[in-house]
Amino acid sequence: MADWEIHRPLGTCTGSGRAIGPNEEFIATLVESGGKFERKDYSSEYWTANKPAVFCYWKSVMPKPDQKKKIFIDNDMLLAFFERLASETDEEKVNFRFVLTLILMRKRILKYDSSKTEDGKEIWTVKIAGRDETAQVINPKLTEDKIEQLSEQLGQILQVEFNG
Repeated sequence: MADWEIHRPLGTCTGSGRAIGPNEEFIATLVESGGKFERKDYSSEYWTANKPAVFCYWKSVMPKPDQKKKIFIDNDMLLAFFERLASETDEEKVNFRFVLTLILMRKRILKYDSSKTEDGKEIWTVKIAGRDETAQVINPKLTEDKIEQLSEQLGQILQVEFNG
């Protein structure tokens, strides 16, 4: 299992070091570092001025220290993340994309269409809701425990809960 740099928003802009206050809008990002994803947060001002290179990003609001996790990530951002992972071949990223596929299927953004086997790998074809497009997804044959673990990690990275 890869070591993921997963954390709640720390309240500090990665670029400037400035504190991001409660209820302040900021940009949460995923950055690829050594084959792993690391979450980094940026103040809106720093983001606008510098546009750091990131794998994907989304706007969020800094929670109060005692606030329960209720940050909403829209379906378009999840689908964009799914699409960005399409060409990845690293095992952890393939696993991560598969779990994201399951989440998007549960949200009815993707719909299972068919499967085939190529070079000993099961490949699913899924339809993208609202588009006349399909996508190919490798089924890495993960155990239920592994799927649950990766779902939890994905939720922690994105600071969302995937229950419906």
